[in-house]
Amino acid sequence: MTDTPRHRVIAPRILYFGTPVALLSTLNEDGSPNLTPLSSAWALDDRLVLGLGMLGQGLENLRRTREAVVNLPSAALWPHVERLAPTTGRFPVPDEKRDRGYEHEPRKFERAGLTPLPSDTVSPPRVAECPLQLEAVLLAAHMATPTPEHPSDFVIAELRVTRVHAHEHVTVPDTHHVDVTRWQPLLYVFRHYVGTGPGLGRNFRAET
Repeated sequence: MTDTPRHRVIAPRILYFGTPVALLSTLNEDGSPNLTPLSSAWALDDRLVLGLGMLGQGLENLRRTREAVVNLPSAALWPHVERLAPTTGRFPVPDEKRDRGYEHEPRKFERAGLTPLPSDTVSPPRVAECPLQLEAVLLAAHMATPTPEHPSDFVIAELRVTRVHAHEHVTVPDTHHVDVTRWQPLLYVFRHYVGTGPGLGRNFRAET
């Protein structure tokens, strides 16, 4: 019998215990594309739930057009994502974001060194370098419930996926399945970028 691990109470500033990184493509009012790095996203069936800061251009665009592409980068693309991290499409830059070191960047694709591709079912472009690209439409968005300790500064958005694009090399040939031995998503763990290791096993419901 092994010893029970010792525990202690902690109060981390953030709870990014391990979530996928996503790049949200939206369109600005002038038709130019915007890219928003996300670290809060999860999926169930054809629904996506995203956490979006209220001061970002991505949320403003999504609410106005109700269309987006959720692009999922591989671990190798982390430097491209980080180039976008201190930027915002909002102009002028909101005081709160400026005080935290953000700067206005109207050319997000160029800044990140990424390539836009036309989408099939929505207007915002896809990110060519991302192995998975999920075209989606907005179904609902609501402000997170504030508490006395934490005023609400983000919105929870529900989207429906309308089309999925995948790089051929991360798919199982002649199927609609993603090859989990080749798909290496970029993860965000307590504000650090990490990749995934070797597979550990398969769930009983796995089809591959």
